[in-house]
Amino acid sequence: MAAACRQPPGAFMPVIDRNRCEAKGPCVPACPFDVLAILPVSAADKRGLSIAGRVKLFVHGGAQAYAVNADACQACGLCVAVCPEKAITLARQPPV
Repeated sequence: MAAACRQPPGAFMPVIDRNRCEAKGPCVPACPFDVLAILPVSAADKRGLSIAGRVKLFVHGGAQAYAVNADACQACGLCVAVCPEKAITLARQPPV
């Protein structure tokens, strides 16, 4: 799986659309670098949700995917491919 990764670690990071993520979790085991985890949504992130996003969050247990180890991302796109809600995109990070 890691052979599909095309970028050095940290050049890209997964961005999760909080209004779409339903915490189904196939993204977590799909990542060969342990970049993602399903965690409870913080109060700050809850405030940023739309009404529909808040309902979805409640229905799905108050948790979502988070990029807990974003610096390890190598942009293989496996998380993007397996997300049933299409809630994950990869964003290029500015050079340090």
